[in-house]
Amino acid sequence: MTELALPPVSDAHAHIFTRDMPHSPKAWTRPDYDFTAEQFLATLDEHGIAFGVIAAATPFGEYNEFTLEALRRHPRRLRATVIVPLDVERAALARMADSGVVGVRIGLRRRTQLPDFSDAAHQRLFKTLADLGMHVELLTHGTDLPTLLPPLEASGVTIVIDHFGDPNKQQGIESPGFVAALRSLDTGRTFVKIAATLRVDREVAKACARKLIAVGGTERLMWGSDAPFMGHDHRPPYVEVLRAFEEIVPDPRHRHGIGLTALRQFFF
Repeated sequence: MTELALPPVSDAHAHIFTRDMPHSPKAWTRPDYDFTAEQFLATLDEHGIAFGVIAAATPFGEYNEFTLEALRRHPRRLRATVIVPLDVERAALARMADSGVVGVRIGLRRRTQLPDFSDAAHQRLFKTLADLGMHVELLTHGTDLPTLLPPLEASGVTIVIDHFGDPNKQQGIESPGFVAALRSLDTGRTFVKIAATLRVDREVAKACARKLIAVGGTERLMWGSDAPFMGHDHRPPYVEVLRAFEEIVPDPRHRHGIGLTALRQFFF
């Protein structure tokens, strides 16, 4: 097994939780183990990674207290996204922003009906986030992105698209979600995460990464481990996703640039 190259400076997508946290009524999984901020940071330390971004885990819905407390304990090294109700008050978002929350995650997988992002309530939320310098982290099926992205883009909010835009193995870089994500890069306010690499076909991931770098450059991309790999039949070692990142993005200069994106966007 070859030795790992220089690790990325940031991991822009991981989840923290305990097994006894309150779950959403529609939770798609219920982990029977803990992965705390301290465990996450210890994992980063083990692999030479300096900074981490906590992605709100959809099974826990709007329960953000565990994440907010982690940010209070580790203000220099951690940032996070949260899940909030549509009518959340601006003052509450401002307080969270001051504590290290950088965005709101909207998870739409397993929904039978998509929300209307062009309605007044959603546009109010998006414009408030834009005013506060926060972003929308979008987790959805790739087939939904062509519908969801235009009203998001029109609001002026920064967008972070999870998991390559959810390409599928059959269509690859022609997948509707990936094509929509690629086009959204032209706005200058959209980022795409190279994350959940263990959930995406490896050859598709390579092709998508090449296309994303060619169109948007490394400054529009972020890398995330998706640790601790909720819902997997086995929890792979963290080093496995680092090796996957090396395989998907073989040029070390590109990997370094991608690692710096979250650092510039969220920490400095």
